[in-house]
Amino acid sequence: MKGALDAAVEMLRAPSLDYEAARVKHLRAGQTAAVSVKGNRVGSIGRLAESVATEYKFKQAVFVAEIDLTALLEIPEKPVLYSPLPRFPSIVRDVSLLLDRKVTVAELLRAAKDQSSESCAGATFVGTYEGEGIAEGKRSVTVRFEYRRPDRTLRDEEVDELHWPLVEALKEKFGAEVR
Repeated sequence: MKGALDAAVEMLRAPSLDYEAARVKHLRAGQTAAVSVKGNRVGSIGRLAESVATEYKFKQAVFVAEIDLTALLEIPEKPVLYSPLPRFPSIVRDVSLLLDRKVTVAELLRAAKDQSSESCAGATFVGTYEGEGIAEGKRSVTVRFEYRRPDRTLRDEEVDELHWPLVEALKEKFGAEVR
């Protein structure tokens, strides 16, 4: 649902959406988020509460998104910017961090962006794992970091010098462990 919503907003050339845990009466607690753009709430997204789902006799989980399109369309479009493709390849490193369930992926990615250097082209969410081998109240979150320089190809040793201090900063900030 989140991916479909993000894709639709991208096609409208609107600024990216921000998601923050919220409580909405007809949505399930813990699986609900408020949707906002540049600090302005434009809707909500989440799993339909069991009470509502059983009332309509749904046999499986139902996810819904409610978006105020008028508010979304009033936000100025992002300009389309073109840039040449990178001449030099990037190096990608994945890291799985064992975190408290209270830590959101958005908080983790925001912290990664704040801590990253100019050679870090970005951090993206890969996935989460909860279950066997993971303590109660914890989850494993995998994040992919991409490193690139515009003037040359980075060597593995250089990427290590950029990557591990960033991982250590995230570990310290969130009390995490590398899996």
